Amino acid sequence: MLTGANVVLPTGTVKNGRLVVDGKRIVSTAPANAEVIDVTGHWLVPGFVDIHNHGGGGASFSGTADDVLKAIRTHRLHGTTTLVASTVTDEMDLLVQQAGLLSELAEQGDIAGIHFEGPFISPCRKGAHSEELLRDPEPAEVRKLIDAARGKAKMVTLATELPGGLDSVRLLAEHGVIAAIGHTDATYEQTVEAIDAGATVATHLFNAMPTLGHRSPGPIAALLEDERVTVELINDGTHLHPAALELAFHHAGASRVAFITDAMDAAGIGDGRYMLGPLEVEVSEGVARLVHGGSIAGSTLTLDRAFKRAVTIDKLPVQDAVTALSANPARLLGLSDRIGSLEPGKDADLVLLDANFDLKGVMRRGEWVVAPQLP
Repeated sequence: MLTGANVVLPTGTVKNGRLVVDGKRIVSTAPANAEVIDVTGHWLVPGFVDIHNHGGGGASFSGTADDVLKAIRTHRLHGTTTLVASTVTDEMDLLVQQAGLLSELAEQGDIAGIHFEGPFISPCRKGAHSEELLRDPEPAEVRKLIDAARGKAKMVTLATELPGGLDSVRLLAEHGVIAAIGHTDATYEQTVEAIDAGATVATHLFNAMPTLGHRSPGPIAALLEDERVTVELINDGTHLHPAALELAFHHAGASRVAFITDAMDAAGIGDGRYMLGPLEVEVSEGVARLVHGGSIAGSTLTLDRAFKRAVTIDKLPVQDAVTALSANPARLLGLSDRIGSLEPGKDADLVLLDANFDLKGVMRRGEWVVAPQLP
């Protein structure tokens, strides 16, 4: 039983509250022999849910099973208790092979599923993806990856304006896989058409897409205005100007924002040379860029840092930050009955933060990943 904290619930924050964990679940009544941990002055928030993450701890989700587990562990130490593993553009046979490996880890419960970012993206907005490996989102090609994932594909990022794009959106929707619009050169009208076809997520809004124009509003306006779309934001201070983040929250509202990391190998490690798929990346002062070309290449972000920045620099209400980091991504994954909020019956996934919003403890399914660090 954790007592004395500011407990952030879906209905609001309970000051001097308590949270009871029995086994792997949150419960409403404490057993008579419950261990009591006084966390007065701290915050208790739900475990973070990351739907777009390429790796961390010096390891990638495009690597071996040991690499994947190492990256998962790194992000769990920073409060991410549920994670979707994202791939990057590569040869199709290698992506199919990786999908098989990741699906096994999803079946074991290590990850919540697979996100394919590429190869079905625009060469005009490729970012840190290898241009020669890009291809049009023809439904037969998209289907190869869905089938390889054995029911564990959660999301595919598409440039829906490319040949086959709309048909692939419909295919994904039919199979219960999120169609995400990203790395796109689409017009406003083309984006509206893709949303009507079933696309429901904007991959790292503002990044790798045309800027917002007053005569050619492009995809940003279409994605922000439609109530059916959840927009991903990378809140690391590099990918977005604070005004852009404020614009997104103003127009989409907290209920349609999902904070992500888009993290690569260097997350949780530091500066140096790394690989992102087949491309070499230089990380300097925490910013990852391609060695050749200089494009931003994912991030070194962890979600505890995204949370702290949201409430201390961006001045978001804690409730809104929790919604963007936990509740919304849990809803997108269809897991709201198990995770995303601190309610009886749900998994005991939680993060303990001090008064300065620094991480002081992480619990996943009732077990401490980071034991409480109390004064």
